[in-house]
Amino acid sequence: MNRFPIFIAMLFYSVATLSARTISGIILSSKDSTAVVGANCRLLSGGKQIAATVAGTNGDFSLETDLKTALNLEVLMTGYSSTAIIIESGAKNYNLGTVFLDEGIELEGVTVTANTVVRSKGRTIVYPAGEDVKASATSLSLFQKLPLPGLLANPINRTLAVDGGTPVILINGVPSSIEDLNSLQLKEIEKIEYSRFTPARYADSGKSGFLNITLKKRNDGGQIYAWGRSALTTAFVDGNVSASYHQGPSQFTLQYRPSWRNYQKVYDNKTGSYIGDDFRVDLEEHDRNPFNYNYQALKAKYDFSPSVKTLLSATFSITPNHSKSRSVAHTSDSQLGDYDNCNLSTTKELSPSLDLFLRHDFNEKNSLEAQIVGTLSSSDYRRDNNYFFPDATEESYIMNVDSRRRSLISEISYIHSFSERASLSAGYQNTVSNSTNTYLSSDYKPVLTENNNYAYLRLGQQVGKFYFAVATGAKMFWINNDVNRRHFVRNLSSAQISWSVSQAWSLQGTFRYSPSIPSLTALTDYPQQTTPYLISNGNPDLKVAENFLYSIGADYSYRKLQASFRCVYSNTNNSVVSDVTYMGDGHFLSQSVNVRYGRVFRNDLTMRISGISGFGANLYLCLCHYQTAGADWKHKLTSFDASLSVWWSKGPYTISYWRKIPGRYLIGHYVGKDENGDALQFDWQPNKHWTVGASWMYMFDSKGTRYPAWDYSSVNPSYRERYIRNNSNMVVLSVSYSTDFGSIFRTARRNLNNSDSGSSLLKL
Repeated sequence: MNRFPIFIAMLFYSVATLSARTISGIILSSKDSTAVVGANCRLLSGGKQIAATVAGTNGDFSLETDLKTALNLEVLMTGYSSTAIIIESGAKNYNLGTVFLDEGIELEGVTVTANTVVRSKGRTIVYPAGEDVKASATSLSLFQKLPLPGLLANPINRTLAVDGGTPVILINGVPSSIEDLNSLQLKEIEKIEYSRFTPARYADSGKSGFLNITLKKRNDGGQIYAWGRSALTTAFVDGNVSASYHQGPSQFTLQYRPSWRNYQKVYDNKTGSYIGDDFRVDLEEHDRNPFNYNYQALKAKYDFSPSVKTLLSATFSITPNHSKSRSVAHTSDSQLGDYDNCNLSTTKELSPSLDLFLRHDFNEKNSLEAQIVGTLSSSDYRRDNNYFFPDATEESYIMNVDSRRRSLISEISYIHSFSERASLSAGYQNTVSNSTNTYLSSDYKPVLTENNNYAYLRLGQQVGKFYFAVATGAKMFWINNDVNRRHFVRNLSSAQISWSVSQAWSLQGTFRYSPSIPSLTALTDYPQQTTPYLISNGNPDLKVAENFLYSIGADYSYRKLQASFRCVYSNTNNSVVSDVTYMGDGHFLSQSVNVRYGRVFRNDLTMRISGISGFGANLYLCLCHYQTAGADWKHKLTSFDASLSVWWSKGPYTISYWRKIPGRYLIGHYVGKDENGDALQFDWQPNKHWTVGASWMYMFDSKGTRYPAWDYSSVNPSYRERYIRNNSNMVVLSVSYSTDFGSIFRTARRNLNNSDSGSSLLKL
């Protein structure tokens, strides 16, 4: 008679046990990889402890909970830095692998925690804390200090680059811009997931690297953030104002980002020649090229989450942009003598966009995302090139065109997790557009259409200390360029392997094949004369460039030192370059063409040290060798570039210095040099609301920003030096303010950018 209640109790206990999820891992010391026996492991939900244990003799721990919501795991041990790790929502078990604790740093009786670095599934996960956060006034300055090899932050332009390209940036899984990242407050950032390898999902975007920033989850409430900077001697202003409010299942966000420049001291000095079979002209030009622009971006967003499994989102954005530039030049011409020319160009652009997004998690193993983005963009482009010759004659080359573009971007993505160690993802993306370019100087009004499709499949698998990922996809691109029709079908494939050898060492290897399909602009067949000698045009006969990339790398970490080395070989068949050919009668044609190959051998080393009485440094060194070849020519170039960040922080004050040593690069006949830059920065944070900063940029550099370039073409050899003297010894003041009332709820994952930045217009 008494067995039945016992059976029922055991049944309930079994069901509860089966429904519980387990959080486990191993705690080791980062100093010598020994077990941190007795480390306190606490599982928190909403700030309340729901489970706790201590690490065993091997450093292992295990915690169980019935909660399916997102949780926080805290690891505490006397003499070590504390660590907080996000446990994502779901019912499946969560194995963290190995968690390394750094020794604690005592500053005036307070233990300052160091960064916690976790390597998982081929990616680096950083939980920023301690001195790096303390020494950072903005999110970008924090990224200058983090152990993320290959990622370079430019505090002057406020940009990020991974291996020379623009990374995919996600904030809480939502594709975002660098402006969105710059508007984040440090207190919002919980963890940063980083990879130099671009995921298959974004392989068709042309981006380099991957960055996903997870923010701390908050409840009802709001936030206001404002940041701005301006120079004392240079006409420029940048700003960012955002406001968010969450109530119940809804969240509202407004953002406004203005940017204004008015540069008058911009100079070009150029020497070059045009060489044909029976014709040669030598030119020497000295130009002043003032420019100004006024860029404003407005965004309104609404998120509705009726349950933790479903999210509906709508985002409206509009970006009015007006830019103007002119060139006042004097030219010495071996054919026509000395003459003056004045070139004026203006652009007015407007791009309203609406983004509708849906995410639904069917269960802990299956989720689906769908998104539609519609964009209406208009661009009015005016360019007048006027030449005044010694015999009092004049010539004008006018390029006035209005462009109207309508586009619809859609994507559907499916993710399935077989287990903690294996996952499968698949998706399909489509872009359709219709562009009309009205050339006002003629009756030509082409209608350009495109249908761009990309489907992919990716499988990831963890096997012991090894992680493997393989992906393949198909890109199908139909284009109707007025009288020309082109159809491209190409494969995209990639493979990745990473090996966590030990706490100190990890190794990686990657392969990627990706085609570069010509754009609408490159294929447009409409010649336009821009100078007395040069005619520019697209090339409807362009072939697809085939890109093959191979890389191997190693990461090393010991206490406060991190180092990373990477070797990359890239080979592009049918590489697309700009070329000039002689047409006869003293005229030359500039257009994009295919050449035999373009190769790059790249070796880079990153070293970082921090947490030494407020001091830290991050050094990047890179040695590149370029090779490119056409039908009857070859060029080679070896180049070195470097970047250095040094900082020191004490109390509310931080002093930092950044310097970039630019390297050269080779594309076809063209050799360019990266933008130079350095900045001495002082920041003062009197309280949690305000930050005041002052920068001295381009120190002791009388020419400011410099852009030297060479062209080794046998038809159009040249050397050009451009510099912006407005930036010389520039002193910039900045201020930011933030305030919270309650806190903000942030969630969701999305996949596409919420606007279309494509164009069918060739601007010369």
